[in-house]
Order: sequence, then structure tokens, then C-alpha cells
Amino acid sequence: MQSSTTPASSRWSEFRARGGVWVIAQFAVMIAIAAAWLVPPEWPEPVRMSFRVVGVAVALAGLGLVLWAHRVLGHAFTPYTHPARDAPRVESGPYRYVRHPMYGGGIVVFVGLSLVFSIPSLLLTGALAALWRAKSAVEESALAARFPDYEAYRLRTPRRFLPWLL
Repeated sequence: MQSSTTPASSRWSEFRARGGVWVIAQFAVMIAIAAAWLVPPEWPEPVRMSFRVVGVAVALAGLGLVLWAHRVLGHAFTPYTHPARDAPRVESGPYRYVRHPMYGGGIVVFVGLSLVFSIPSLLLTGALAALWRAKSAVEESALAARFPDYEAYRLRTPRRFLPWLL
């Protein structure tokens, strides 16, 4: 009689194949950023209040972009590097302007919160941006393999995260 449960090693292999290690890495960096909010040094006194006001506004703008991108993706959203089998390719909403607006919005959120809290968190936000840059390259390979017209979309949409910057 065969067991209906999948052995742990098989589940781990499937998790890794879907891009699960990238998911673990990004959440580990996000946790490190949040922990760094509690670590000195804070921003110097002359600019601290200004950075807090600007930081909140920046974080809210980033959150708006994340929510917009998530809403447009709908059931196609996944934290993994490979799209779900039934997920359509999305080019509407913020995806008209950038290929990975969720990551762009996330970077903006963490930059804003780092402006509110501390210098070390801003440095870790740079590490998160670099990680998302590498992860998005893996995602784009998977998307190009799955959707024959993805390369044309990439050419039409040259920016990866933010229309004016990255």
C-alpha cells in the first residue's frame, strides 16, 4: 500500500524548484530590516523629523503601488519565481509601466520606513533591492519560457521596478 503523503525530501525539492529559497531569503532580509529599525544609529537630530514625515509619505506611496499591483495580478500573484499553471500574463495597471511593480513598491515602502527609523535599515533595504533584482531575473526566465510573447513585453517595458528609476 502506497502512502498518500509526499516525503519531506520531495516536498522540499518541489519548494526549491518553484523558487522557495528566494521566498525564504526575501523574508529573512525583510525581518532583518524590521529588526534594524530598533538599532542605532538613528538619523541625526537636525533631519530626523523631516525624514520621518517624508518617510511616511514615501512608504504610503510604495504601499499604494504594491496594493495596485497585487489587485491587478489577482489570482496570478505568487511569491515564487515560477507562475502558477493557470496564471495569465498581466500587462495592465502598473505592469504597463514596469515589469515588477510589486518589488518596486516594496523597495519604496522599505526606503520610506528606513527614513522613519534608522540608517542601518536603509542599508539593508539596498540588500533587499539587490536580492529582488536577482530574483526578478529568475522570474523573467520562467515567464519567457512559459509565455512566448514575454520577450516582446520586456522590450516594450524596459523598466524593471520603477518607471523613472530602475
